[in-house]
Amino acid sequence: MQVFLIRHPRPAIAPGVCYGQLDIDCVEPESVADLLHRSLPAGIPVISSPLRRARRLAEALSEHVRIDARLSEIHFGTWEGQRWDTIERGQLDAWAKDILGFVPPGGESVAALFARAQAFAASLDPNLPHVAVVTHAGVMRALLGHWRCLPLTEWSQLQFAYGELVQVQLPPEAASP
Repeated sequence: MQVFLIRHPRPAIAPGVCYGQLDIDCVEPESVADLLHRSLPAGIPVISSPLRRARRLAEALSEHVRIDARLSEIHFGTWEGQRWDTIERGQLDAWAKDILGFVPPGGESVAALFARAQAFAASLDPNLPHVAVVTHAGVMRALLGHWRCLPLTEWSQLQFAYGELVQVQLPPEAASP
């Protein structure tokens, strides 16, 4: 199976704001979709995060989009909507010391995000030749970490531009429940 992981377009929010699962819009999903269509097989199934910034791009790519909540970005709890530079330094330091296990107040850990991503990966239909997955950088990191068997120190540092597409070729057993 060929998986096309796609990060949502630039969110319509000021730079430097923690947005996680805030349901904010995105900028120019149609023009991003026009560029992506050149790289995607015709009629490809599209699965999307329910968050508007991903969903709008998915809907610009296909009339038939399956929504999957497991593709939502990490939940940063009370940090969401705050500027990163106003979040208590001690909390950010605690997160840096325990990237996998730290839970922002009211949010979820990277370990929980990783478990969601693994559950999504296991649910993919191995009979599909290809699928497009419109999601967020955190989920893309977790999925690539899972599929490429990368250590946390590597997959947690992966960077993706807004609207970026990453192709992954999975063996049939990698996408079976």
